[in-house]
Amino acid sequence: MSANTQSGGLKDMKVRLSTLWLFAMLNYLYADVMTLMDPKIQQEIASGMAGPMQMTEGFLLAAAVLMETAIAMVMLARALPYGVNRWANIVVGVLHTLSVFASMFVGGPPALYYLFFGSIEIVCTLLIVWFAVRWTDPARQSVPQQTGSSVPA
Repeated sequence: MSANTQSGGLKDMKVRLSTLWLFAMLNYLYADVMTLMDPKIQQEIASGMAGPMQMTEGFLLAAAVLMETAIAMVMLARALPYGVNRWANIVVGVLHTLSVFASMFVGGPPALYYLFFGSIEIVCTLLIVWFAVRWTDPARQSVPQQTGSSVPA
C-alpha cells in the first residue's frame, strides 16, 4: 500500500468529503420533510412566517441558494482541484454549520426532532471542515524525501 493511500490521498479525501456532503444533504432533506409534518410549522407556513421571519420570495431564494451550495458540494468535492476544493469545503462547511446552529434558535426552542437532525448536521459539517483543514497537499506527499548528499563527484 502506498504512502499516499495510507494517508488519505487526493481521491480518497474527495470521496470522503463528497460522501459527507451527501449525508448532510439527506439529513437536511429529511429534517425538512419532518418539519412539514409538524402542526405548529404548518400554521406558521399558512401564515407566511418562518419563526419571526416573513417568507418572502427573497427569503425563499436565499434558502434555495444556501441548500444549493450543499448540493453542489457533493459534486464539487470530487471535481475541484486540491487547493480550491479544500477552501470551498472549509467556507461552505462553516456557512452550513452556522446556518443550522442559528436556525435552532429562531422562533423559540427547537422541536426535539429538529434538535436531533440539527445536531447530526452540525457534527457532519464540522467533520467536513475538520477534514478539509487537515487535508495536506497530495503533491507534497508524493515527492520522495532525499537523504544524504546527491552532489555528483
